[in-house]
Amino acid sequence: MTHGLINPADPPERQREKLLTILDVLMRRVEQTTDASGAAYAQFERAAMLEDQVRDRTRDLERALDLLHQSNAQLAGAMRAADAARRTLADAIETVQEGFALFDPSDVLVMCNSRFGMQMSDIRPHLRPGLSFQDYVGHVSRSRHLSLPRGQTPEDWAIARLRRHRDRHVIFNVQLDGDRWVQVSEHRTRDGGTVILQTDVTGIIRTERLERGKLLDDQARIVRATLDHISQGVCIFDPEARLLGWNDRAAQLLAIPLARFRLGLGFDDLVARLQADLGPTGAAALAALRDWLRQPAPRAPLRFALQHGAGGPMLDAFAQGMPDGGFVVSFTDVTAERQAIAALSRANETLEARVAARTLELEDALSRAERANAARSRFVAAASHDLLQPLSAARLFLASAGDEPLPPRARDALVKAGAALDSVETILEALLDISRLESGRAAVTMAPVALGPLLARLADECAPLAAEKGLRLRLRPTAAVVLSDAAYLRRILQNLIGNAVRYTETGGVLVGVRRSGAHAVRVEIVDTGPGIPEEEQENIFREFHRLNARASASEGLGLGLAIVERAAGLLGHPLHLDSRVGRGTRFCLRLGLAEALADPRPAAALPPLAPPPAPARDLVALLVEPDAGLRAALSHLLEGRGMAVLESDSAEAAAALLAELGILPDFVLMDAPGNGQAALAGWQALRPALGALPALLLSPDRGPSFRAAAAAAGAGVLAKPLDPAALDRFLARLGARA
Repeated sequence: MTHGLINPADPPERQREKLLTILDVLMRRVEQTTDASGAAYAQFERAAMLEDQVRDRTRDLERALDLLHQSNAQLAGAMRAADAARRTLADAIETVQEGFALFDPSDVLVMCNSRFGMQMSDIRPHLRPGLSFQDYVGHVSRSRHLSLPRGQTPEDWAIARLRRHRDRHVIFNVQLDGDRWVQVSEHRTRDGGTVILQTDVTGIIRTERLERGKLLDDQARIVRATLDHISQGVCIFDPEARLLGWNDRAAQLLAIPLARFRLGLGFDDLVARLQADLGPTGAAALAALRDWLRQPAPRAPLRFALQHGAGGPMLDAFAQGMPDGGFVVSFTDVTAERQAIAALSRANETLEARVAARTLELEDALSRAERANAARSRFVAAASHDLLQPLSAARLFLASAGDEPLPPRARDALVKAGAALDSVETILEALLDISRLESGRAAVTMAPVALGPLLARLADECAPLAAEKGLRLRLRPTAAVVLSDAAYLRRILQNLIGNAVRYTETGGVLVGVRRSGAHAVRVEIVDTGPGIPEEEQENIFREFHRLNARASASEGLGLGLAIVERAAGLLGHPLHLDSRVGRGTRFCLRLGLAEALADPRPAAALPPLAPPPAPARDLVALLVEPDAGLRAALSHLLEGRGMAVLESDSAEAAAALLAELGILPDFVLMDAPGNGQAALAGWQALRPALGALPALLLSPDRGPSFRAAAAAAGAGVLAKPLDPAALDRFLARLGARA
């Protein structure tokens, strides 16, 4: 019932008065009633509860009223602060010397100062907050104070202005009536709004114009003085081809009296005066100049030549258009230059003849040098190959002699003779290697090579010499597998390790492998030798160069490092040298790692230290050897092993001998003149008649490709110079098979 008596829209004070009135009425009714059933007490109880509710509601209303008063006070303070900030901003903007306007991100004017648009009094009434930018541009474009460029309408100006408004930052000048100018600077704010500044630059532009006029006057005087002092003749014409300017040099070069030159002189009149002195060539040039003038602008520059008479001065003329449609013609006296060119041409002809003759001489010399170099390479290769034959024979004879019982002195001499032959073999191998590398005939086969076994074999080979000299030869084990040519890589590392041991007197030699990036390793050979002076570090890679000439011929000819450098370059393995005199030397060879899936072949086992097994006896050998000395040495060795030997000097003679005797040999030793291919061809010719007999090709060719071809033909390869121990191992295998 109280909800009907109390209006929620009443203020809290009015609602409180009504509730107190209701309470008072209820209390009086309680006091007046005499109901014995307890109704009076119930009404009293309800009145008390109602009073409590009224009291609670009153407190809530008082708290709400307090909060409302506080909020109103804070809002009033904020509004006062905002008004103060707005007034401060307006005062600050008003102090700006330029016109200032701010548009919000929706391109609606927020505020502007009194200087904004002050040069256009007819648009000032429209500059009120809420004005759109497009309407603002429309008012400006239609202002009577705006000076539009020639041919541009207010609509065109407004479109161009709105197009500029798309840029974040733009600055441009606007011309007003009365030769007034305003610079407009428009910038975007961070929230996407636009700030426009208007600066009156009338004084600046007028001053610049005045200064530009003075500058042009000064430039005109400078141009006049320049024209009078340059060596070229110059004539300047306006768009109607009338003479505007000239210099005295033009009159001199054109052979026209200076009095004939006057302002406004027509181009045709000047040409007519010139044609009288110029021949047919000059007339054609002037005709070309007339045709050039008839072309529409812009015209490409025109260059032509003039000459007064047969022996007169030669002029180089150049015509070029100007932006206003006029043109300039310059004349340069090139008589001396043309005469110099003619003389130079004659000198060039003489020089060219001399150069051609000299070139022919150099080509002949180069050809002779190339032939000499090729002949040297062929000579070294041929001489080395020819020396392999007697060397092989000597080693075979020594091996045969070693089978006989000899006194100690004779056996010692035999050992020394073998060592001497080993030195000769080393020298010949070096000569063959350098010959192949220089001639470009070196064939390489890039394949995975396991460094660990290779370095271990080389260390074992050098260990005896190191032990003899009291050196520590240390090898750090490695599991690296690199991509290289196995034969040439072995040759490179053999030379580097051998040199380190040979030239180190005290201390030791360390051979190790380190990673060099993710895809390569470095093989390092470090010694404690005497070191290499810096001035000698390039020379040591030259052929036949030995540092301090210490080594004897038995220790080499100085070809080892030359072979190392050329072979490393051929294989693409960078080689680095670091050496200090008195401290030692470090050679680093960088090798690319092989792919993980490319497994190298297992390294060949080291040769056994025990003497090889005794070769089989009572076998029949077919020996095809064209060299009589080597054939005799092989026969002597084989017969000393208890074998019968059928000798022949060619495959054809061998076939005839077998046909005549009707004997089938147990194995074949095949050699032929030249390289190993000739021996392979001879064996292939004999094989159909002999069947699958064991065969060895005696060849100077040690390359893997030749060994593979021989294996495909069912033959092995015994490289020259022949190693008796290798031959004995072959014969032993035959005995084990028999």
